[in-house]
Amino acid sequence: MNKDSKYYKEARQKVLSKRKPYQKKRVIVPVITAVVFILFGIFSLIYSTFYQSTDDAFIEAHLVYLSPKVSGEVVELNVDDNVEVKKGEILAQIDSRDFELALKNAKARLEKAQAELNFSKSDIEKMDSITKQTQSDLKTAQVKLDYANSDFVRYKNAYKDGSVTKQDLDKAVKNLEVARFGVKSAQEHLKASNSALKSSIAQKASKEAEIKKLITEVETAALNLSYTTIVSPVDGIVTNKNIELGNYVQKAHPILTIVPKDYYVVANFKETQLGNMKKGQKVTIKIDTYKNKKFNAIVDSIQKTSGAKASLFPPENAVGSYVKVVQRVPVKILFTDDISKYNIVPGMSVIAKVKVK
Repeated sequence: MNKDSKYYKEARQKVLSKRKPYQKKRVIVPVITAVVFILFGIFSLIYSTFYQSTDDAFIEAHLVYLSPKVSGEVVELNVDDNVEVKKGEILAQIDSRDFELALKNAKARLEKAQAELNFSKSDIEKMDSITKQTQSDLKTAQVKLDYANSDFVRYKNAYKDGSVTKQDLDKAVKNLEVARFGVKSAQEHLKASNSALKSSIAQKASKEAEIKKLITEVETAALNLSYTTIVSPVDGIVTNKNIELGNYVQKAHPILTIVPKDYYVVANFKETQLGNMKKGQKVTIKIDTYKNKKFNAIVDSIQKTSGAKASLFPPENAVGSYVKVVQRVPVKILFTDDISKYNIVPGMSVIAKVKVK
């Protein structure tokens, strides 16, 4: 077709008229998109300056896993799942008859040992008195021996010069022998009484050690008897109950869980979000169950350890596969609002927003 012809010019004009709106759209749409991204970036920058938030957060509680400290048959059961209990409330009773008998027997053995200890003390006093008397007897016998020995020497010399008779010397010899026998006898009596005294002291020490052991047995038996009554250690809600009336429960095997009402939040923030975060800052909590409700809270503590999570976002100009490790740091958050009237339980997902400035 001739470019100078009338038909060619009309057709070209129609094509150009259609292109103009399209070209305008090609320019306007990217501009609007760029403006939106810029505004979003500005908003995100401002928001991140004053707030840090995460949806990697959950309701937590210090769960109490209750286990019996003794084994036995459950003869009384006062709770069921989802029932509220108070600290000190009796939850269950284990058959206590065997434990009462064990305590009675332990007390009887202790009383017997204490009576024997009293006898040992009395025996020690008696043997101590006898020992002191034998010591006195030995001293007396020794004095008599010294006197008899002096008499013998004197009579012996006197007999040599004829001053005394042979009969007088024989009497002095006999008195010396009697005195020597008296000392020997007193020594043997003292040795025997010392031995008996040591034996009584040893028996006393043995009984005292036995009594200490028996006191421990009595205390243990009394403690085991007290363990047959299972009480709640805290206020809370019973859950995961796995015992029934008449069951035989084993020591240290969990029978139920108590969920205290002092719930808190553990929110996992990226390490880059913690620069201005500190204890006492205000927090807004949104729970998935209550989407239109915001709960007030505060930062309680920031954990000193972190958990690494992998991210597949590669850095600019990265070559090949790349995995970046992002550190997540748990932050403990406490509610300042009263949440008792809400059906909030551990494990619920939440969104935590901390006002850092």
